[in-house]
Amino acid sequence: MGDLYISWSEYHKKIEQLAIQIHQAGWEYDYIVCLAKGGVRVGDILCRIFDKPLAILFTSSYASFAKDNHHPTRSKIKFSEHLSMIESNLTGKILLVDDLVDSGISLQQSIEWLRARYFQEMKEIKTAVIWYKGCSVIKPDYYVDYLPDNPWIHQPFEHYETMTIDQLSSLQSQNS
Repeated sequence: MGDLYISWSEYHKKIEQLAIQIHQAGWEYDYIVCLAKGGVRVGDILCRIFDKPLAILFTSSYASFAKDNHHPTRSKIKFSEHLSMIESNLTGKILLVDDLVDSGISLQQSIEWLRARYFQEMKEIKTAVIWYKGCSVIKPDYYVDYLPDNPWIHQPFEHYETMTIDQLSSLQSQNS
């Protein structure tokens, strides 16, 4: 399978489909934790729909974009020191969200990170993503699309990864 290109409208529709799937499952949870950067948009929309508090765990597993194919290269997964959240502690049942699960290592290690820090307060963790690739070492609890052929997914915000502010300013000037 070739690369998969997603528009903004498709992207938002898939988040809505994910929300419906989570709702129909009937599982009640207390917090949404999203993985930044890719899961922030997903987590933001889900926390608004479900009226649940949102926490953000900053992670990074991509170092830079490769010049030959515009796909980022992977590096060791890094985690922020703390969760970013309004509440003082993460308790109860947790819905961990991201945009996709590729190798699954980031999602798996994020679960381990949360359990290591909040094991006494947390009761359960379930995971939700839009895209679940066949190469993943972990199967998310909720997902919209299963992609057995592991395509590279071009999301609608991807072009900002390689665009400078000067290029953006120039484009805006041309469109005015």
